[in-house]
Amino acid sequence: MGELVFLKLGGSVITDKNRAATAREDVICRTAQEISRALKARPDLSLVLGHGSGSFGHFAANRYGLRYGIREGPQSQDNWRGYAETAAAAARLNRLVTDIFLAEGLPVFTLQPSASALCRGGKLTAMKTHPAAEALSHGLIPVVYGDVAFDEVWGCTIISTEQIFAWLACALRPNRIILASIVEGVYDSDPFQNPRARLFREIGPDNIAQVEQTLSGSHGVDVTGGMLTKVREMYTLVQSQPSLSVHLISGQREGLIERALLDQTLDEGTVIRWGKRGPG
Repeated sequence: MGELVFLKLGGSVITDKNRAATAREDVICRTAQEISRALKARPDLSLVLGHGSGSFGHFAANRYGLRYGIREGPQSQDNWRGYAETAAAAARLNRLVTDIFLAEGLPVFTLQPSASALCRGGKLTAMKTHPAAEALSHGLIPVVYGDVAFDEVWGCTIISTEQIFAWLACALRPNRIILASIVEGVYDSDPFQNPRARLFREIGPDNIAQVEQTLSGSHGVDVTGGMLTKVREMYTLVQSQPSLSVHLISGQREGLIERALLDQTLDEGTVIRWGKRGPG
């Protein structure tokens, strides 16, 4: 039986987060080529691809303050229009990603999360998983992305690719999850601000409390805008699936995504696993 890997391309990697709706098409092309080479080298490898919404969805979501829902009132209709605009912006980036990947010969197939996702107080409580399983059975690469979702308490919210991965993992049982972002992994402070920031090589039961305490500080939270939440979500997932590991790497470094797909023991970035913590 082959290996199933979930791979996320962070929004900060494939877009310029400082400029609205600005894709880094060269980076998207490069990652597509790396993935294509890895799949040719390992025909037994199956892939679920996810990506962040970067400067497409996030700009629209922030403009309307959608993360924690919509309050009823005079402005609610405008905010619901913002919900629709955010969904459209996220879908535009996804269309660009899938077009580039298809041009590289990769059989990607988009599954729009908001078409079936339902949340309650920001927590994902329902989403169809059968389409992804069916796509994989036919040799396709299912693609999901950070998107909007209806929420039973807040009216609506934003769901991250990590939330979607965690939900799909319960049904599809991947062997590994790789998260490629703009930083090398999880640090004890912001590496862009502190040149002495220390990288956590591994996160597990022995040091998760220390990591969470570190990320609760202002510098840690600012690294990617949500590293603490990301680590907690992925750690909870590996607790429920002890054979699963989550690898956080840099999507900026050419060739690293390809190496991560091919090498299960790659000594780069940060690994989250349910087991004994290694050095660092």
